[in-house]
Formats: sequence, structure tokens, C-alpha cells
Amino acid sequence: MTAARLLFAGTPDFARASLEGLVGAGHVPVAVLTQPDRPSGRGRKLTPSPVKEFSVEHAIPVMQPVTLKDPHVVEEIAALEADIMIVAAYGIILPEAVLDLPRLGCVNVHASLLPRWRGAAPIQQAILNGDAETGICLMQMDPGLDTGPVYASASIDIGPEETAGALHDRLATLGASLLVERLPDIIAGKLEPVEQDEADATYAGKIRKEDAKIDWSLPATTLHRKIRAYNPTPGAWFELAGDRIKCWSATVLHDVNGPPGVVQQSGSDGIDVTCGEGALRLATLQRPGRRRVTAAEFAAQADYAGKRLD
Repeated sequence: MTAARLLFAGTPDFARASLEGLVGAGHVPVAVLTQPDRPSGRGRKLTPSPVKEFSVEHAIPVMQPVTLKDPHVVEEIAALEADIMIVAAYGIILPEAVLDLPRLGCVNVHASLLPRWRGAAPIQQAILNGDAETGICLMQMDPGLDTGPVYASASIDIGPEETAGALHDRLATLGASLLVERLPDIIAGKLEPVEQDEADATYAGKIRKEDAKIDWSLPATTLHRKIRAYNPTPGAWFELAGDRIKCWSATVLHDVNGPPGVVQQSGSDGIDVTCGEGALRLATLQRPGRRRVTAAEFAAQADYAGKRLD
């Protein structure tokens, strides 16, 4: 039997993990689709995606179209005669003209237990919602938003202090492992994908910086999840004396109460701020353009007790 011709589409580190897994298992793509180089860093230097970097290192041909709606781009993809396309966090919508090209269709590596958390930010939403577990699904793509039938899934528990960054890395590893394990059976037609139950569908939309603002009227447990969910990006934040302060870690104090947003104590133990229910002990903070510091270091700059945070 002739080996299947594989096309890969992905962009960030999450996708690179799957690509590395495939190449390590001998499933080298005939080409890779990834987003165009983007300006990055203070110098705004054009920087390749993690997927492009890996592909160049391993002499895999790279395509970086701005859109897949261009007929010429579709023709270039068709000329690759791929049997199957693996998609992982590509960041560009695949039109039906592209979805229909591979003989075996397109398989998406999605970071949730579908139909829960379809969409762009499933990792963050799982933490925000207080989910006990999440996972990876290998889904047969259709024109809908993560609505296709699922070939296989694997789950992991979410740690009580786990950040989105840490969970992302574990899910990236899990996704690569599940893909390598199940891809041969998908190609051989030994796995029948199972339709999703629409009644259980939930959605995780794109994250805006405004979503990460801390609303002190909410319970401390809710805000603790928000801080974890938005670490490392975009970073949960509040305002103090006109500055936008990012909070990277905190702990919940269930037995401290008071007006929401008021600093109850500020010192070597950190900065305690009352919420709608309970309080948060802020642990790691960052002023604009500065490095991250412990809340104790932050508190050493001034006495914040009694001040109201916005």
C-alpha cells in the first residue's frame, strides 16, 4: 500500500507539537500551510511562525497564503494531490473548495472535548468555567465551526492552580500523541467518526483585552479562574492610579470580606483585595513596561491599604 500524501496546516506552538509528532513518526507532509510572517517584538521584525521554523529546519515545503479564497491558491493546494489534511490552530478558515480537496478530507486537532467549547479559545474557556477536565478531539472538518464528527478523543484533568499556558502545553503534547496514535486507522478507514450532540454544544469566542479586566464585584473564586485563564495572554488586569496593572497569580481568601475592590492589607504577605464574595491575595503583579514582581515587592513601593482598585 502506498503511503498517504499528507498536507499539514497550522501556525503556533500548539500546531508545531502535532507537526513534530507526525514527522517523528515518519508521517512527513508533502507541504505545510502556515500564516504569513508577522511583526514581533519591540523592533517589529517580521517573524516566522513556529510551524514555519520547524518546517524549514526539516526541509518541508512551506506555503503562506494570506487567504484560501484565492482560486490560484486553491489550485496550488490541489496540485499537491494530498490524500488527507491535518489542521491544528491554523488561524485561517478553510473554505469548502479546500475542505473538499483531500481524498480523505481534513482532520482537525481541537483542544476541547467537543461539542463543548467549539471556537477560538477553548483552553481559556474551560478554565474560566471551572471545568474539572478538558481534552483533545480529532474531528473530521466540515463547513461549520468545529461541528464535524469526531474520530477520537482523550481527556486530562485541569489542575486547581493551572494556568492557560500550562494547560496549553499539556494539551499540545496530548494532541500530538493522539494524532500519531490514531492517524493510521483514520487513513485506513478503520475509524468511523461519531456525530456531535448539538444539544451539548458550547462556544468559546475570540478573547479581547477588555475581557481580561478584573471586575471586583465578582466572587473571588471567579476572578481566580480569570487570572489563570488569561495567563499568559492577554493577562488579567485592573487599574491603579491610572496605570493598568496586570495580575499573573493570586490565591483565594474565603474568610475575608469587605467592599469590592478595596485593599484590606498591603505588605510582606502580599496585597489582599476584597471581592463580591471573599477576597484575593494578589501574588504576582506587573506595571506597564516593567518586569513582573511579587506583590510584596509591589507593596514595598507604597502603602496601598484602604485604596480602591478599578
